[in-house]
Amino acid sequence: MITFVQRGDFSKTEKFLKTNRKSKYRNIINRYAQQGVNALSAATPVMTGLTSRSWSYEISETDTSITITWKNSNIKSGVNVAVILQYGHGTKNGGYVQGIDYINPAMRSVFQNLADAAWKEVTAV
Repeated sequence: MITFVQRGDFSKTEKFLKTNRKSKYRNIINRYAQQGVNALSAATPVMTGLTSRSWSYEISETDTSITITWKNSNIKSGVNVAVILQYGHGTKNGGYVQGIDYINPAMRSVFQNLADAAWKEVTAV
């Protein structure tokens, strides 16, 4: 007869594996977050170049999700310039400047590539 006795638990091993897995995902998320910044910067309409140089990202994590937030810090008179370029804006004399949809086309390939990379990671054997 063979008997196995186990004392303790696997909490340290589980913690190591979870931490290692999270760090692998963080690298992927950081890579695509930066690609998003690069895509947005390249696609932003340029007058002075300040708006295109003002893109950044922030990553927030919970136990169940990771969120990437792309931000643009170019604010004029309390208005985010990247937003009014995208959606349009009224002028002082009552006119309207039509927006240019530059964000969605720029981010489409970043989202697709991120989704493909994430799928590859979760289905890896």
